[in-house]
Amino acid sequence: MSAVAWTALGSLAAWLWLLLGQGFFWRTDLRLPPRREPDDWPSVCVVVPARDEAAVLPESLPSLLAQDYPGRAEIFLVDDGSSDGTGELARALARTHGGLPLTVDSPGEPPAGWTGKLWAVRHGIGLARARGPEYLLLTDADIAHAPDSLRTLVAAARTGGFDLVSQMARLRVESVWERLVVPAFVYFFAQLYPFRWIAVKDSRTAAAAGGCVLLRADAAERARIPDAIRHAVIDDVALARAVKGSGGHIWLGLAERVDSVRPYPRLHDLWRMVSRSAYAQLRHNPLLLLGTVLGLAVVYLLPPVALFTGLLSGHTGIAAAGGLAWLLMTATYLPMLRYYRQPAWLAASLPVTAFLYLLMTVDSAVQHYMGRGAAWKGRTYARPDTALDER
Repeated sequence: MSAVAWTALGSLAAWLWLLLGQGFFWRTDLRLPPRREPDDWPSVCVVVPARDEAAVLPESLPSLLAQDYPGRAEIFLVDDGSSDGTGELARALARTHGGLPLTVDSPGEPPAGWTGKLWAVRHGIGLARARGPEYLLLTDADIAHAPDSLRTLVAAARTGGFDLVSQMARLRVESVWERLVVPAFVYFFAQLYPFRWIAVKDSRTAAAAGGCVLLRADAAERARIPDAIRHAVIDDVALARAVKGSGGHIWLGLAERVDSVRPYPRLHDLWRMVSRSAYAQLRHNPLLLLGTVLGLAVVYLLPPVALFTGLLSGHTGIAAAGGLAWLLMTATYLPMLRYYRQPAWLAASLPVTAFLYLLMTVDSAVQHYMGRGAAWKGRTYARPDTALDER
């Protein structure tokens, strides 16, 4: 058999494994676990780190202020050195909309060894601890919550005995590039961190979605959050690892009524979102980078190449292996497209999107070796964290 035939069979074998052996990552039915409302509602403090978020706050902050929560709850928005009037706008929105009490404060510039977001989170948690809450809701400034979001999160955490409950907010899919790239972003994330494995106490798989994380305050203290992950660029995954590593029980699933309002209208915007942290995900390891590039090529790019090569050359075995692998790829992507209410025909374009992600990952490594590191909103982190090296 030729090398192409062996590689095509290898790709097909990989897709059979992904279909059945990777925690059924492609299923999108994992939503908030069964829950019942407690008799006594615990107190909650909501911490919102915000840097230059004036464009999205009018859509997101009112949804937090309007939370229908039976217990005591208040919001701490931490203005992380914004230059667009984020803090002033937040105060104005609170005066206009009313609702939950809002405190706006600023921690100043982060010291060496801290990312800006986690320095802001640390400041917000410090303010919150003075109130003695049982839970902390860590949510991003671009996340809009349904009125019962906090209520259902707390009920799920209490019912299931979870120390951390996180929902992957539904990202915006309106522009052409968002439709092509965003559902695949969540699909690839779930492939790396199968949600069903995350909830298993003894498994090593741990992840969270930083836009919506409900965390028990005592679990945060036990895991030394955020100090233990202060240099993490991929802070949500690092946070979940710290909590699970300290004995916490965690859960992650897809959201139904928690949405990101941040637009990514151009390919450049999405490219920056992915490339700023892709090489950090690979621990800045050139061998892992090489393996990732080869893996993406064999698993996602080879099937259509093998199909058309086999058809043109008359090698039906190669064509069949490539076609079946592409069919499995397409079938596993369909549930995510349905979740994002996108047309089914987009599933066949996943090899094109995977090629874009391959280029973004390589670009992330190039930027790292050029000394630019992970750049976000005017800050550059030359050596982002790889998880919990300094616990």
